[in-house]
Amino acid sequence: MGDKLNGDGLWASRMMLPEHKEAILRKNREPLMRSMPALDGQELELIERTLAESYHDHRSVKMQLFDEFEQEEVCGIVTAVQTYRREIKVHLPDGDYRWIPLNCILSADF
Repeated sequence: MGDKLNGDGLWASRMMLPEHKEAILRKNREPLMRSMPALDGQELELIERTLAESYHDHRSVKMQLFDEFEQEEVCGIVTAVQTYRREIKVHLPDGDYRWIPLNCILSADF
């Protein structure tokens, strides 16, 4: 019985559902989670102004995005703004695009 808990035995168990494995991994990562920092009004205005300039002038913008486990950086040109969904569409340098929620943006500059 003890062999199933050593090495890869826990994950190889026939009784382990993928949902259980995912829950165990998420629970182990929980202490590493960060919380979203609060941005003041000036910072939010600066981010919105930078995104608007990128949209109107077709300039590439560099954004720092919030993630619970690590900080992510995205560079691209804002090509669409969905005000009712509070998202922007960013065309990336590789030709792909990505929808980014506005509340995930920590900073934006050229």
